[in-house]
Amino acid sequence: MARIVESNFPSHHCLPSDVADLRIEMMSALCPEAMNDADRLVENLRHVPVRLPRELEVRQLCRSLSDLLVGESNLLSLQSPQIVCGDIHGQFEDLLHLLELGGSVQEHRYLFLGDLVDRGKNSVETFLLLAALKVRHPAQVSLLRGNHECRSATRSYGFYEECLSRYGSANVWRMCCRVFDLLPLAAIIDGNILCVHGGLSPDMQRLDDLRSLDRCHEIPESGIIADLLWSDPQEAPGWAASPRGHGKLFGGDVVEEFTRANGISLICRAHQLAQDGFRWHFGQLLVTIWSAPNYCYRCGNKAAILRLNAAGDYDFKVFEAQALHSEPQPRKPKKRCRQFFQ
Repeated sequence: MARIVESNFPSHHCLPSDVADLRIEMMSALCPEAMNDADRLVENLRHVPVRLPRELEVRQLCRSLSDLLVGESNLLSLQSPQIVCGDIHGQFEDLLHLLELGGSVQEHRYLFLGDLVDRGKNSVETFLLLAALKVRHPAQVSLLRGNHECRSATRSYGFYEECLSRYGSANVWRMCCRVFDLLPLAAIIDGNILCVHGGLSPDMQRLDDLRSLDRCHEIPESGIIADLLWSDPQEAPGWAASPRGHGKLFGGDVVEEFTRANGISLICRAHQLAQDGFRWHFGQLLVTIWSAPNYCYRCGNKAAILRLNAAGDYDFKVFEAQALHSEPQPRKPKKRCRQFFQ
């Protein structure tokens, strides 16, 4: 199996001044024009050949999406049924197939656990389609932040260069990064299924610890937000430093204590390649969901989505990679690092 390398990303303490512009109060209601624009973008993006929106259209879409996201909590409260999706990583054809398998967005609710961009060859289409679907169907689509939804990651793993090559400037990248700052950190389904990109934090004993965090900035190097987006399960008990450089490693005893204290029956997370599309940890207390088949066009893995019905029962839909409409051009990280996928 191919080895995919990932480590901590370079730190950037100085944020662009326009990040603060999106942290003011915004209206959560969208005008009909925004809905119509989103419909048109979805239509253009879901059919081959794909028609990329103009920069002005991307700006309008990002503003509409920001209007929605600023009204959402750090911890989303969702109800079943839901379709829970793991990492997508810019594999656009596979995202289209995932949406076909899951069913119409008008009739099914989707929760994406982050890492929508980077590594794949079509991160622009991937993020813009999900952004447009969220704007058009805000109650049907929920987007969480992954560790790749930040400036430092996207500068190193492909999204930045893709925006430059597609649009001739970094403007679209900047717009998308400002949206990334607003993405919620976690979701709770039916009050007892916790969904997050990475894992737990030793600084978070209760779910209420999430609610007062200021999430609207670049991902910090440490603390609860970094842990939620970077942490991984380990076989050993307790907590340990992560070889990734951010986040923590946590054992089954940590998961048992946290789920018991918070009335959680299941934790759904993504963040790590699962060769069969999903992987159970600690009995059935925690599951890793991976939704990018044949990751980076060479790993040969399957992908999966978790389908949770209204009765609280769930199953996994496993699928294979789709044929590419164009030759892939995998983007290499600027620095070669250690292997962290299990």
